[in-house]
Amino acid sequence: MRKIWLLGLTLVTLAMVLWFNMRSLPTSIPTVATLPAKPIRYEQRTLPQSIANILFIPANSRFLVTPALSQKVDTVEKFAQKYKAIAIFNAGFFDPANQKTTSYVIIQGKLVADPKQNERLVNNPNLKSYLGQILNRTEFRRYLCGQTVKYDITLHNQSAPAGCQLVDAMGAGPQLLPELTLAEEGFVDNTNKRDALGSNQRNARTAVGITHDGSIVLVMVAQNPSIGGNSGIPLPALADLMKTLGVEKAMNLDGGSSSSLYYKGKTFYGKIDLEGNSIKRPVKSVLLVREN
Repeated sequence: MRKIWLLGLTLVTLAMVLWFNMRSLPTSIPTVATLPAKPIRYEQRTLPQSIANILFIPANSRFLVTPALSQKVDTVEKFAQKYKAIAIFNAGFFDPANQKTTSYVIIQGKLVADPKQNERLVNNPNLKSYLGQILNRTEFRRYLCGQTVKYDITLHNQSAPAGCQLVDAMGAGPQLLPELTLAEEGFVDNTNKRDALGSNQRNARTAVGITHDGSIVLVMVAQNPSIGGNSGIPLPALADLMKTLGVEKAMNLDGGSSSSLYYKGKTFYGKIDLEGNSIKRPVKSVLLVREN
């Protein structure tokens, strides 16, 4: 009996020591160090008839993609000097004759560019039958849904999702993915043999897309100087390229001589002249990639 009593006493003593040590431990557990944010990734690909400059902006990162607008047209280099952004891509359509927008632009909830204010657009008799489509083209949007930033590509007249506030929007078009909507947005009219973008011709092009996880992919496809002015990429091939990059939703931005990209101090232009030199065309609006 004495041995059993001593064993019980020992067990009780050990339990009390363990309990005391547990009480002495810190009440908070140190957290695991936060993993570094995923970086932006840039790559250049040589395609059969062009050179693609591709920028991947990871989802849920410290980087934002936002629009910017100039009162007068400026090169992407001038936009870079003003906004100190990591990268800048040309964006919406405009009329070079009067330097007025033909695409909607919304910044911080405010409409800053309205194509309905461009008299050369709304009063053009050749565009009258397409005007409803022109004023409801695809746009790249940034929403604030509670504390979460979300991006989307949708038509201008589409309402914001429930619980989300529309912060920014950059209009252009047509939609490239999930399907190419050239006729629906008034760029192509096969009956009247109208193709405002030369959609099946090779040219410099710019596009923006969104992947399944919410990452943003920006692409500027330049003509290849070693091939000449007949190089570049048609819009259907641009849509295929975006799909190979993992993009589910995509839209075309202004292209041709407007196609341009600034990234980390270097500027790339999409269009070349007859001698193979880059054409440095100033633009009206851009998409900025900057830190939040």
